[in-house]
Amino acid sequence: MVDSTQSGRSPRQLSLGIQLDDDATFENFFIAPDRANAQVIEVLTRQLSAAGEQTVFLWGGVGVGISHLLQAACHHAEVQGGSAQYLPLAELQAAEPAALLEGLESLDLVCLDDLQEVLGRADWERALFHFFNLMRDSGRRVLMGARNSPRQLPVALADLQSRLNWGLVYQVQPLDDDSKCAALQARASDLGLELSPEVARFILSRSARDSQKLFAALRLLDRVSLEEQRRLTIPFVKRVLGF
Repeated sequence: MVDSTQSGRSPRQLSLGIQLDDDATFENFFIAPDRANAQVIEVLTRQLSAAGEQTVFLWGGVGVGISHLLQAACHHAEVQGGSAQYLPLAELQAAEPAALLEGLESLDLVCLDDLQEVLGRADWERALFHFFNLMRDSGRRVLMGARNSPRQLPVALADLQSRLNWGLVYQVQPLDDDSKCAALQARASDLGLELSPEVARFILSRSARDSQKLFAALRLLDRVSLEEQRRLTIPFVKRVLGF
């Protein structure tokens, strides 16, 4: 039996088989020198406060870090002593929506990821409409993430469309290549790895462009370098990542 207090995950998360990424924190979310996305972090860190927004909607392309931010918000809520639930709808779209969302209005924060995967389906839209009404009436917070803005999503239920636009809407901006290299180096430093600019650029030039896959590659390099007691050099990266 898992002790949900020690694991840092709510009983609901455990029952759904959902595990939050331990590395998904606001501190680990790289802010580019131009301060793009800095306002998003500020809004999310105060969402649970009395002055925070009840509803926040984040949207952006693949790999910009929306899943990271939603999971980071759950971690942040739990650190503050609150209750939170992260729901990756791309993985849960086959579930019965009314049953999945039942009782969540008792939590301080609910994070709905990949909303675009379930919209356009009558059962999901009815359940989400009911859920948003309950959350608003109970004064609880909702954080949503999707590939597109609320107005661009394929919503059939007009009343649900209005609910998606209730609060703040932010587009999460992608990092340029220089910022992605800097983000890789910062994450490597957090892992205790030394990643030179040259090797970071090499990884970026050969790997998938989105941040999630770049960081997954870095975790693999971390594990293998630890096992083999090797530094991160271009030949080592080539071998481990199959470039």
